[in-house]
Amino acid sequence: MNEKLTFGEFLTEKRKSRGVLMKDLADELGVSKVYLCDVEKGRRAVTKPEHLQKIADYLNLSEEERNTMYDLAAEARTYQKGISPDLPEYIMENDIVRTALRTAKKYNISDSEWLDFIHRIEKGEKKRR
Repeated sequence: MNEKLTFGEFLTEKRKSRGVLMKDLADELGVSKVYLCDVEKGRRAVTKPEHLQKIADYLNLSEEERNTMYDLAAEARTYQKGISPDLPEYIMENDIVRTALRTAKKYNISDSEWLDFIHRIEKGEKKRR
């Protein structure tokens, strides 16, 4: 992940590289051009998850680009509503954790599969002691 790139810079770059006008993207999202300009300049945050999904779809972002977009949105604290405050830093500091969570989401991992995973981690920790 590019540490210097902001969500707004990423959005601007992807929008322009695909030849999409700010007005057209704003219309797609159902927001004003002024709001979208503020997002791209880092003065406002994208607060609705459905807007992130629409951006990804409208700009035809690859899976890797979508993941980068979500990560940048999280770093900008625009997509963390409902996440326990002890988790975002750990998640954002560990690429493998984000990969694991996205893989679990992609395959709709069940509660029993998560519990099995947790038990395997705990079992491994007991062996290390």
